[in-house]
Amino acid sequence: MQASCRTVEGEFVAACRKLRLFDDWREAGFLFAGRTDRGVHATGQVAAFTTTAPDRAIQAINTRLPPDCWCTGYARVSPRFHPRFDAQGRTYRYFYAERPRDIEPMKTAAAFFLGTHNFSSFARVEDRNPLRTILRIEVMETDGFVCLEVTAESFLWHQVRIMAAALLLVGDGEADTDSIARLLSSAGENSLQPAPAEGLILHDTDCGISWTPLPPHERSSGFISDLCRHHALMEHICRAVKPE
Repeated sequence: MQASCRTVEGEFVAACRKLRLFDDWREAGFLFAGRTDRGVHATGQVAAFTTTAPDRAIQAINTRLPPDCWCTGYARVSPRFHPRFDAQGRTYRYFYAERPRDIEPMKTAAAFFLGTHNFSSFARVEDRNPLRTILRIEVMETDGFVCLEVTAESFLWHQVRIMAAALLLVGDGEADTDSIARLLSSAGENSLQPAPAEGLILHDTDCGISWTPLPPHERSSGFISDLCRHHALMEHICRAVKPE
């Protein structure tokens, strides 16, 4: 939550208070699985809180959330459940705004990230342990975009965005596939800027939970439909004005 601007956590807590699910978020133990940078999206964020009105939460939460924020599923969990510390893995997707020249070398270079490495050259480490374990990574095409999908136990600040930027250099021919291995072995020698935050999505948080799906409210469904129509229109305009 931020005092000066809208955030997903702030909107969620406000909706819970409107529904009288709790008065004080601290007393309710309200927690998110993790924080995301400004501009980053999420389809797999996990929130947890204690309430004496769980049925009301299930039935009405999506009617009180704004159109651009909704709950996709729910589960009843142990009072000891902690969405951050109980997370077994997190999956991010980075969607490139412009198509790289060649994604095949990106796929080859991405394999160097697998396993446990010192990611000092690919993150803002500060006083944190720079060792992180990448469980799965793939460069693929989905929904007309080139996408980097990466799963790890946990991530450092800006880690996925810098990894995405490094792989884009490979895809555009500005770096060779071995550049990733060299940066991993020369920890701390990083001059790469993170890729733009808007392309990053927290795709999934695996807490070992079976979720019961919740449909979005009609306002949220309409919001997504409007976004899709806007995207299609902008693509049409861009094609129409593109010089020969």
